[in-house]
Parts: sequence; structure tokens; C-alpha cells
Amino acid sequence: MNDNDRAEACAPDSICRIVSYNIHQCVGLDGRRDPARIVSVIREMKPDIVGLQEVSALYGNDRASMQLDYLAEATGMRAIGGPTIQRHDGYYGNALLTRCRIMEVRRFDLTYRRRESRGVLDVELDVRGKLIRVLVTHLGLRPAERRFQVEKLLQILAEVPIRPVILLGDFNEWFLWGRPARWMHRYFGRSPAPKTFPAFLPVFSLDRILVRPREALIDASIFKNPASRLASDHLPLQARVRLF
Repeated sequence: MNDNDRAEACAPDSICRIVSYNIHQCVGLDGRRDPARIVSVIREMKPDIVGLQEVSALYGNDRASMQLDYLAEATGMRAIGGPTIQRHDGYYGNALLTRCRIMEVRRFDLTYRRRESRGVLDVELDVRGKLIRVLVTHLGLRPAERRFQVEKLLQILAEVPIRPVILLGDFNEWFLWGRPARWMHRYFGRSPAPKTFPAFLPVFSLDRILVRPREALIDASIFKNPASRLASDHLPLQARVRLF
């Protein structure tokens, strides 16, 4: 499948199917690194756009090494990497898979002091002639870190006021009433926050799909089946977004 075929495979109606998925480097709850299980989960959801976190791309010839290349080929989608950690043997970080035409790509650093490197992948897509902006991120573990990162995200969002805008990610926000969550709700509106972590018995709403304007978000839910309960330590979050 070439790039034009992939672009034309974008959903033919006014509804865009969106997924946010922390794939845990394709390591499942059984300790096995198996990208094929992640592929089976993504295929079953039939998304147009997938924001991924914790993607590992180590130099090698097998699918467990160059995970993003394998996921793109196996799902028939186009891939954009958003590495946050560069190493001598590869990289690690965020990524986006899409069936839609890619118009522009930006990458921003969200690293706080000496904490783990973090970033946001900012992509403009042409969805049947409609320009939409999709950002993929993975926020830090500490409250001060997330406050810094959300403030910076809001600045980035204000610089390119394209609507609709969709923010996908693992926010690591354990409390729905925390300041970073409140700031995001002020910008995007309050959105559903299904519990996604841990996959075997989800009790925390770590993963989010936020959409502006809020009325474009039709619904959001976890995708739960035997494969998704095993493939990663997070369940994927899926949503339907109406393109006005």
C-alpha cells in the first residue's frame, strides 16, 4: 500500500475514529514483548488516527526492535515518530499512526528540569479536505512536572489556533481534580475519563482524548477484550469525533 492509498483509506463519513494507546513498548502483562498483539488490538478498533506512547525503536531486523515501522506496515497506516529519548541504539517516545494525509509535523520539548525527557508530537492532517490538528504526548510522573508541561502545552496550542484540535495522551494524572486536569478542562471542556490503568483491573483514568470544540467529541470509551487486557499495561482509549 502506497502513501496515496493510505490517505484515501481515511474514514469516508463525517466521523473520525480516534485512539490513544500507551503500548508499554509492546510488553504485555505476561512479560512478553509482542507487537503483533498490539496490531490485533488496533485493527479491531478500526481507527483513523492513533496516538501512541512508550514506543521503542531499537536498531534491529525484527518487529520487536523497530516497533513503529512494524506497527505501520501491519496496520496499513502511515507513521510519524515523536522520540523523546535518543540513544546510541535507537529511540523511545511518542508516535502517531494515521490513514489521513499528513500536512505538517512539529515536535516540542516538554522536559522538566532533570526529569525524564518528555515531548509532544504536533501534526496537522487533511481529513477529506478538513484540516485538523492532533497532538500526542506523555506527561511526567510528578505534579510539578505535569503543571509545567500543561502550561507549555497550552502555550503551544495558542500559537497555532487550528480547530478542531485533538489532544491524545497518557497524562499520568491520578486525580481528576488536579490543577493540570482543571487547566485542560478550561481549554477543552470537561470530557469523559474512562479508567484505563492497569489493564487487568482499571482503576485510574491516566489516558485522555480531549477535543476542541467540545461538541465535536461524540463519545469516548475503553476498548476491552482478551487481547487488550494482555497486550499492554494500559487499555486503549477510543473516541468518535464529528468533523464539522
